[in-house]
Amino acid sequence: MKAILATLGYVLSTDGSRVLMIRRDTRPDDLHYGYYNGLGGKLEPDEDVAGGMRREIAEEAGLDCHRLDLAGTISWPGFGRGGENWFGFLFRITEWSGTPLSGNDEGSLHWVERDELLAGRLPMWESDRHFLPLVFAEKPEVFHGVMPFLDGKAQSWNYSTL
Repeated sequence: MKAILATLGYVLSTDGSRVLMIRRDTRPDDLHYGYYNGLGGKLEPDEDVAGGMRREIAEEAGLDCHRLDLAGTISWPGFGRGGENWFGFLFRITEWSGTPLSGNDEGSLHWVERDELLAGRLPMWESDRHFLPLVFAEKPEVFHGVMPFLDGKAQSWNYSTL
């Protein structure tokens, strides 16, 4: 089975205290329905990872990205609705311009306190709680993780840094 290549980005406020998140609340059949998530999606066949991340942020939030910091990569075997394997490139977006949209076809956009996000006070994938501390670490290191899924639940989490 081929892997689906995707991006996942976290847009930070100017002072770094808040993160722009989508609350997936428009389609009840959405695998992520009701959850807060970063922005992103599948790569198009003709685009590189940075270009795909910039496109997704522009489409989903109406923002232009000026700086992308690679936080890491995660392999999610079995994550998709039909058990597809996903491979994601995670970014912190620290420099951008524009005014964020209030929402899009997938949900509403919200500025969330980074501390609240890391404390796990928002409805989100339970598995996100494993890698978000790495994304928002005080002194972040690029990480490469694997998180196998079975029946919609993460089975384990392992990662390394270079």
